[in-house]
Amino acid sequence: MIVGDPGWFALESEITQAYSRSSQMALGFFIIHVSGNAYGVRASDASMLGRSFHEVGDRLSRRGSHRMAFGREYDGRSIAMAYLAAFYREERGHNDFLGMSLAAFSGALLSNTWAPDGDEAFDDGSHVLQFDVGDKVRLIVFKNTDGSADVTDTLTEQWLDADDF
Repeated sequence: MIVGDPGWFALESEITQAYSRSSQMALGFFIIHVSGNAYGVRASDASMLGRSFHEVGDRLSRRGSHRMAFGREYDGRSIAMAYLAAFYREERGHNDFLGMSLAAFSGALLSNTWAPDGDEAFDDGSHVLQFDVGDKVRLIVFKNTDGSADVTDTLTEQWLDADDF
């Protein structure tokens, strides 16, 4: 099932087997589409869907609270590269993350990180960052691929009206 327009912004899921536990809900896959690109693992047994579905509800209930001082000021590539340096790179090469210390930057970004969410749904290296900027939602989506120091080839950025999100 797809909700939205995959060429712009959509959520797609498929259920292979349903479960009665709300924490599990179902086995299947959960994909986030942004600007015609799909992020997430598309396999019938990719993940238990409870976490992904509950995260969508949580994101909607916390609308407007995913703010960052740099939500509008920096380009998507700079934000994605700082994110990867803070969370994944052993050799960061610097200790300034878009004007913030490593601790402040990584702590602040936790609530802005939609995926990965500790779930196997995004084991393809997908990362989805959400920033609420006024009456807009800014999505910065990219993949952390093995051996790549740059996200340019996988980076997608989309601005949405908050009401559409």
